[in-house]
Amino acid sequence: MSGEQRLEGLVLRSTPLGESDRLITVLSAGEGLIRLAAPGARKPKSSMAAAVPLALLNLQVGGRGDLKRVRQLSVQRNFAALAERLETLAAAQGLAEQTLLLVPSGDVVDGVLEDLLLQLARLELVVKERQLSVEALAIAVQGVVHLLALGGYALPLACCARTGAPLDPPLGNWEWRCSLLPGEGFVIGGVAGAQLVLNASELALLQRLLRPALPRRRDGELMGPLPVWLRLLQLVELWSREHLGRNPRSWRLLRQCFADGSADRGDGASS
Repeated sequence: MSGEQRLEGLVLRSTPLGESDRLITVLSAGEGLIRLAAPGARKPKSSMAAAVPLALLNLQVGGRGDLKRVRQLSVQRNFAALAERLETLAAAQGLAEQTLLLVPSGDVVDGVLEDLLLQLARLELVVKERQLSVEALAIAVQGVVHLLALGGYALPLACCARTGAPLDPPLGNWEWRCSLLPGEGFVIGGVAGAQLVLNASELALLQRLLRPALPRRRDGELMGPLPVWLRLLQLVELWSREHLGRNPRSWRLLRQCFADGSADRGDGASS
């Protein structure tokens, strides 16, 4: 990125810079991840004060050197409502952190911004429509599955990592098992050293997360109980740690939202 330029981007991270500025990390469809200085953004009445995480901004940037400066900005969309419930905020922050782990600075990864905005919009509906909190957890898990695929670290859900046999879970067979070996993939059967073992219905649910929409029954109810969604969150955490070196810290906070069951009512009580 060089010279004066206009771009649209989602702020993923913001840290203090100097006495009153902010250093923001922005995900742009055209530029990938970029770091920008927002002069005076920490001043309450500053025109740059809107440069905060989870804000989709139209930006004019410029300046010399590696660190460009925001000249002007306008807010296209702000997902501040996600902070009204702890589970939606944790899910959104976790997806932002996952994106920071996946997208190399300065590189463009097609589809990441579009998919991330889709998941944030779904989390916003959880707040506005007072949906059950497990919806936020499911959106977070599916969002990670999508981001991993877009970033080149897709879960290998088609074939057994050792035999090459199709991973075709026999629904209704409660004896069938599939083991996760993060360094290899999924192996049919219970395998020594497995980090996680799934039954047929759990694997089938995971496979459906590659689709655009969350898996639902005919009545619109989300498929899968809360304990299964927590296991799938653990699974994507294991995969991310193996292939990216670490996990978003926000997943721990998201898990804590469901520790005592108080986040299941959909009334925002967990916030």
